[in-house]
Amino acid sequence: MKLCLKKKAVRNLLLLASLFIGIGSQQQGLCQGRAKQVEVWLTNPDRSALFEKQPTTLSFGTASTRNPTIDVDDAKTFQTIDGFGYTLTGGSAMLINRMDANARAALLRELFAIDGNNIGVSYLRVSIGASDLDDHVFSYDDLPQGQTDLDMAKFSLAPDRADLIPVLKQILILNPAVKILGSPWSPPTWMKTNNSSKGGSLKPEFYDAYARYFVKYIQGMKAEGIRIDAITIQNEPLHPGNNPSLLMLPAEQATFIKTSLGPAFKSAGIDTKILLYDHNADRPDYPLTILNDKEARKYVDGSAFHLYAGPITALTQVHNAHPDKNIYFTEQWIGAPGNLRGDLAWHVKTLIIGATRNWSRTVLEWNLAADPKQEPHTVGGCDKCLGAITIDGNAVTRNPAYYNVAVASKFVRPGSVRIASNTTETLPNVAFKTPTGGHVLIVLNTSQLPQTFSIRYRNKLVSITLKDGAVGTYVW
Repeated sequence: MKLCLKKKAVRNLLLLASLFIGIGSQQQGLCQGRAKQVEVWLTNPDRSALFEKQPTTLSFGTASTRNPTIDVDDAKTFQTIDGFGYTLTGGSAMLINRMDANARAALLRELFAIDGNNIGVSYLRVSIGASDLDDHVFSYDDLPQGQTDLDMAKFSLAPDRADLIPVLKQILILNPAVKILGSPWSPPTWMKTNNSSKGGSLKPEFYDAYARYFVKYIQGMKAEGIRIDAITIQNEPLHPGNNPSLLMLPAEQATFIKTSLGPAFKSAGIDTKILLYDHNADRPDYPLTILNDKEARKYVDGSAFHLYAGPITALTQVHNAHPDKNIYFTEQWIGAPGNLRGDLAWHVKTLIIGATRNWSRTVLEWNLAADPKQEPHTVGGCDKCLGAITIDGNAVTRNPAYYNVAVASKFVRPGSVRIASNTTETLPNVAFKTPTGGHVLIVLNTSQLPQTFSIRYRNKLVSITLKDGAVGTYVW
């Protein structure tokens, strides 16, 4: 009897140990006796699949292969991801706000929810004052010529209350976690050397006033229930030819940060991040000049980039020089009418894959929406900027930038971490571990033929065929 009880006790202990090991293996991603399932979302440039979930779920197995293999290693981690998205310009907000309530609600849900076939946009850039894709130029403190307002007594967000603020509030109801970056195209004209919305520089005597302008903006948006997560100091500070625009050289930006903006934020208790530069990757010397300034850098979270010039690897150059400061990719446009095959391949390879492999925490496309004539825009503003969507009344057309962002935004949620994966010449890719412990691998086939390849994760393999020019988003 005692022997029988002892045997029974041993069997129970073995059963409990087996159960414990099984649970541990499941948490590791591959539990005993059950292959890890891989969900496939496909985007084909021939439009046969436009970011569509595939009916067949794949399984990791032990079969060997001679296919090119992408090894995913979540033991090696890089930067945390803040999100993927677009610039919600004033013009975009105007078009969305003019849609019928039901059509607008359906569109915003498609863009910002993550369930079903919705794409889960998680990061937005907005303009502080007008951008060139508003229907007119304005600031929040426009005055008759010759007047000034050093204390911002006449500051008002009224221009944004017509469209931008209502649309942002609807978005934040759908997804309160959406992060918002604010960027000015120009200060109020009375602060500038040429008293014009286009070009000119910020007068040093108005540095403190302009810092108060940023403080009033962040506080005013907060009062509307809209948190500004970060600001850039100036959109494209080396491009004074846009309308609106401002020339701000690196020494000027450094002085503005350390003498005015940083102290103003500190005094007001503002934790909104300050980002440098916000321009092309051909001038890494610009952010490096400021980050090398000990007084300026203490107020700075990181640097923001566009890619109308220069290599995407410049982002790593800045990261390596100052690894304690973050990197963000904040703008890239597509010219109308767009070309899905070319635009998908370039943007996914260079930005979704390239920017994140070069330390960027965000990838943002310019811009969210325009009408069929690529309007609205200011006089002298961009008249060829194709929105991610085209809005014609209540009708919506999804353009290349919609899919460029969708391949990452739905599954690479904020808080995801980039992890290691090897690349091949014709299979550029990037991998992430999500906050819930899942994995996402985004792969582009740059060859002229379909390619069969394998994904290897923890010594298990799954084989996949991807059409030429196609993007696969693989989730497990």
